[in-house]
Amino acid sequence: MPDRAKADPFERKLARYAETIVHVGLALKPKQQLIITAPIDSMPLVRAVTRAAYEAGCSYVMPVIDDDIVKQIRYRHGSKKSFDVAPAWFYEGMGVALRAGAAHLTISGSDPFMLNGEDEDAIARGTKALREASVPAMRVTQQLLTNWSVVACATPGWAKAVFPELGDADALERLWEAIFAAARVDNDDPIAAWKAHNAALHARVKMLNRKNCAALHFRGPGTDLRVGLAEGHRWCGGAERMKNGVVCNPNLPTEEVFTMPHAMKVEGYVRATRPLSYQNTLIENIAVRFEGGRIVHARATRGEEVLHSLLASDPGASRLGEVALVPHASPISQSGILFFNTLFDENAASHIAIGSPYPHCLRGIEKMNAGEMIACGVNDSRIHLDWMIGSGEVDVDAIAASGVAEPLMRAGEWIN
Repeated sequence: MPDRAKADPFERKLARYAETIVHVGLALKPKQQLIITAPIDSMPLVRAVTRAAYEAGCSYVMPVIDDDIVKQIRYRHGSKKSFDVAPAWFYEGMGVALRAGAAHLTISGSDPFMLNGEDEDAIARGTKALREASVPAMRVTQQLLTNWSVVACATPGWAKAVFPELGDADALERLWEAIFAAARVDNDDPIAAWKAHNAALHARVKMLNRKNCAALHFRGPGTDLRVGLAEGHRWCGGAERMKNGVVCNPNLPTEEVFTMPHAMKVEGYVRATRPLSYQNTLIENIAVRFEGGRIVHARATRGEEVLHSLLASDPGASRLGEVALVPHASPISQSGILFFNTLFDENAASHIAIGSPYPHCLRGIEKMNAGEMIACGVNDSRIHLDWMIGSGEVDVDAIAASGVAEPLMRAGEWIN
């Protein structure tokens, strides 16, 4: 990379983004190792982060590169039996590295439409195998054992999916602008901007924890959903302290506050307000119905077979592990951009996640046995998948243990 003082405006902004990732997203510590998983088109950002990491005292950066086209080749030319195979050995090794103290950065930027039109059964089987294989690494991050973060990089395929009306170069530039804005890199001092934003999120978390409500009630077009909350739940959001003592931002950007639902106490129906891009496959117009905490009916106008495969992954995959509140006025929502990328779209709207919860969202969970966790409402699953249910037409009430309802959000905005 050229010297920063002589670099063009984009390169300077990319370098500032990389520094924000290293110092805010990861809060990387001297002598710590770093694993970066990223798409091949994100190499300019990988290199910028690598430079910033070594300047911060990182002892070793290990990039692991993926490629959308290689994925597509597999589904077009691989044998049917091959779709049930995934490299468990790789994720076991990553789990060992993370448990030993390495930090993990995931760079998101895949083409969300790359696998549209491919065999849905093959995709469903392939994603199931990958989910099961990746558990050793996923558990480390969910349990907050080490510092980790998920960020984004503009890539040609993703940019054209988001801005199909623009030429290739203009689409890529526009997506970079949106990413820089969402990550607060446009500020003169991004680190100070993140400090202020984290403080605002933490204030919202404190308010919700004081309320200690028993449930949330979502109402809007196609939605009438009551989400019971786990006994002893804890709201979280913004920067978090990991078990290794590092305070980092697991997502850049982030606009959400979230907590743990009660796995057995979700009732009603809900309609997704944004498409879900999962493993290069688009799932559109998700609509589900819950009874006794479990999804008993699910449909989608596109990607329905993949959705059903996800819900059948294990007994907990059809129950909730997370509920999150995001105001309609969030900068990502107000950008008017549909990103087809969960990192961004989940920060534009309130959302739910099927599958495993984040353990730190339950007070005292580290001292509980399996039976006690089940009694509190903790779900157990190998997957965790968010989809968006909020919009400017959705209201949310906080339901007290007494059953009294208190307005929490109206037309997608906080009441206070």
